[in-house]
Amino acid sequence: MGGDFAPAYEVQGAIECLRQCENRLHIILVGDEPKIRLELQKHSAEGLNFSVVHAPDVIDMHDSPVVAIKTKPNSSLVKGITMHKEGLAEAFVSPGNTGAVTAASTLILGRIPGVSRPSVAAIFPSEKGPVLVVDAGAVSDCKPHFLFEFGVMGSLYSEYVFKKKNPRVGLLNIGEEESKGNELAKDAYKFISERKGKLNFVGNIEGRDILKGNVDVVMCDGFVGNVLLKFAESVPGYLKFQFKKFAAQGFVNKLMIGMLRGSLKEIFRDMDYTEFGGIPLLGVNGVTIIGHGSSPPKAIKNMIFRAEEVVNQKINQQIQESLKEQQ
Repeated sequence: MGGDFAPAYEVQGAIECLRQCENRLHIILVGDEPKIRLELQKHSAEGLNFSVVHAPDVIDMHDSPVVAIKTKPNSSLVKGITMHKEGLAEAFVSPGNTGAVTAASTLILGRIPGVSRPSVAAIFPSEKGPVLVVDAGAVSDCKPHFLFEFGVMGSLYSEYVFKKKNPRVGLLNIGEEESKGNELAKDAYKFISERKGKLNFVGNIEGRDILKGNVDVVMCDGFVGNVLLKFAESVPGYLKFQFKKFAAQGFVNKLMIGMLRGSLKEIFRDMDYTEFGGIPLLGVNGVTIIGHGSSPPKAIKNMIFRAEEVVNQKINQQIQESLKEQQ
């Protein structure tokens, strides 16, 4: 019930997911049951593998996350994560308030042993495949060992989900030199360099290295990561605006854009967040996938598939084992 168009897009996305996977999954729709049933009537959902759990409370974007979790136990957010905690579901997916989803997942599911802070992992396109940026908004004030843990978790996710062998991990900075950056960046560089093991640390990287694909995982604090993510999300819209502006200048321009339509569609596809659906909250003792508040049905569908992927690849067990070895 937390998305901008809830529960319409959530219901449609779940139905599309079940049709595409031929009922391989069982999806539990948690929220205001009368509203969910009303949406289900708009689709041919007979025979699909889903159930509905009533949760009348709604946590909106203006609620304080921690307060809302305590005062709205019958929200779709709290009830859904609690069901996951109790083993009634293997993953939780939501396009609701990111702060509330992060807080509820951390408080209810707890952290994986060895993880200081959970991290939101954002997926960026690059010339060499997807790049993971951790953290993208969960932890604004970081310590060096937080960034190290982000790198370990991101590296494992990249290895098992994106199938990248020995992923290259870089520390986002204003220059490649060891002496560059603020105190956190310099201390983190020293801390991470001294830790050996599975982390393939390649040193400092700059913002331009992300889209070039010079690394597979980028470590940064949540403040920087979230600014980076929000800026990146605005780029496709700006480019589309410029193409439309160019086309409006005359028939020849419009014809040129028309001829390139297929190629442009393919290019924008790589920059379309709905292709990945949502981003994982790494470090919690469960599987939580967070989506945009405005996620369309396609994004909801792909969020569910992303959750299935994380469950099947046993990412949490890999994180726990890896951090245990690093200690």
